[in-house]
Amino acid sequence: MIALTAAEIAAITQGRLGQSTDPELVVTGIARIDSRDLSPGDLFVAFEGADLDGHDFVDQAMGNGAVLSLVTRPVAGPHVVVSKMLEAVSALARHNAQALQSTCTIIGLTGSSGKTSTKDLLASVLEAAGETVAPPGSFNNELGFPLTVLRANLNTKFLVLEMGSRGVGHLAFLCSIAQPQVGIVLNVGAAHLGEFGDLETTARAKSEVIATLPSDGIAVLNSDDERVRAMTAVTKARCVYFGDSGDALVSAENVIAGTNGCAQFDLRISGLASERVGLKVVGRHQVSNALAVAAAAISMGISPHAVAEALSNAGPRSPWRMQVEQGANDVTVINDAYNANPDSMQAALVAAADIANDRRLGIVVGEMLELGNQSGSAHVALGTAVAKAAPAWVTAGLSPEVISRVDNAALAIRNALELVQPGDVVLIKASRGIGLEVVAQALVGGGKS
Repeated sequence: MIALTAAEIAAITQGRLGQSTDPELVVTGIARIDSRDLSPGDLFVAFEGADLDGHDFVDQAMGNGAVLSLVTRPVAGPHVVVSKMLEAVSALARHNAQALQSTCTIIGLTGSSGKTSTKDLLASVLEAAGETVAPPGSFNNELGFPLTVLRANLNTKFLVLEMGSRGVGHLAFLCSIAQPQVGIVLNVGAAHLGEFGDLETTARAKSEVIATLPSDGIAVLNSDDERVRAMTAVTKARCVYFGDSGDALVSAENVIAGTNGCAQFDLRISGLASERVGLKVVGRHQVSNALAVAAAAISMGISPHAVAEALSNAGPRSPWRMQVEQGANDVTVINDAYNANPDSMQAALVAAADIANDRRLGIVVGEMLELGNQSGSAHVALGTAVAKAAPAWVTAGLSPEVISRVDNAALAIRNALELVQPGDVVLIKASRGIGLEVVAQALVGGGKS
């Protein structure tokens, strides 16, 4: 964040200085909520969560380098007391974003699936062109979003903001904190039908990023998704497309997937020579994500060759998203347990089949949450997709009777360890709330904790 005094922070957040807090004390670092992850000059945000209260860790935060704490009740050491923490952090982030308008390009990225993977690819490409800030993991909600904005300072050239939505109006609110100049929409899918109700409402919610863009902004839209392409009608910004349509700025040709599950393709740029890209992230679905990144970066003035080179060098950054590890007994474990929806399940199954090739493929899947009244039909379709993804089971000598249903991750671990054989490939995928990452960890360790 830009350097601010304690008095300035109190004014911005409509808070009050704590007793004996020097109003001229300067915060020069980053706003953070983890008392263990601080550097000298940082601001500690004492966020009160469901399980932990940041106020209990103020002493630890100050010992680890924080110079000031943002709190909702008085504590020891220099602090600013605010009435509502989320509103205070949002106000700070809004002030920070406004201060960076002339020096930093803000990119807002949304979609029903693929946001985090695309954010990671985009950050890798932009870092080659200038200092870039992007959220760690999936910092895309009403707390993670402003905290990401507060990681940027006057040296930041690009600020990448992943934007998750809980309903109509949410993304418009996030845009009021930090207004993107470039908006990217990847897709409109069934990831959160339990919250949105239907795809039309989902599309309306996602379109808010595009609708708020300024007239000199850039809207980067998936031309292969009719609901995304229709967002052209809600924006004043210049629209560029990625995908297979004839008017797309970038598209992919000659796509192949290696036995490592990573795709290679020719990046075709309208009016220019193609560039070959060899991705280091797993899954054919990453080609569309890479096209979104290429369309955005080229539209911002980065050369196609530099984009292709950076995409080819970009490895995975966020854990538990198509994370491929070699486990005990030469077992290949694909840990994709961070999240799941019908679209990402299909993509993961295809990627797992690519990696398995002629090896045995085991699939450990858990429930897809937040699908509302579409949950039943979505899970029936998933069962069909799993059956199609693993046709080699029976021909490889694996009896259909080993297909089993279990009620918890512990039983899934036991069954997986009993069934897995040397050389197998095993995909682990479910919604985050199911906690199937422990199955992946058990397989990687061969059952050893």
